[in-house]
Amino acid sequence: MTSFTSPAFVAYAITSVILCLNLMVLWGMSGGARTGTKTAVNPEDAALFKAQEVQFDPPPVARVLRAHANAEATIYPFLFLGLIYVLIGGAYNVALVIFAVFVLARLAHSLFYLAAAQPWRTISFTVSGVALLALVVALIWRLATLGH
Repeated sequence: MTSFTSPAFVAYAITSVILCLNLMVLWGMSGGARTGTKTAVNPEDAALFKAQEVQFDPPPVARVLRAHANAEATIYPFLFLGLIYVLIGGAYNVALVIFAVFVLARLAHSLFYLAAAQPWRTISFTVSGVALLALVVALIWRLATLGH
């Protein structure tokens, strides 16, 4: 088992902060994009902010929301699995490599998504997916070898 001061846990904590900041920046950008288009999908928001009520988000808002949803779909599983991995004493070197690759790929994916940059968006998405799969394999391996 691990302590909250172990190198693997510290790596996880730093990774978590960066990934949560990524989500928070995307969240803030969605509000900025909405303000920039002067639109709202909810009538109460349109009234409060004196914005045009629209049925669907304009393309700039929709793009940021898709980038945010995509980030959530991979970051949340990573946060849970990474925490479990370090709490059961997963190897620091393995954690460091997987965590670093995942963070860099997710940050790149957010940037590439917002910039509509293909094929880099797909490449960074794939790299983050491979890192997440590597974390699952490392976690299963660690669980299988506990007590041996």
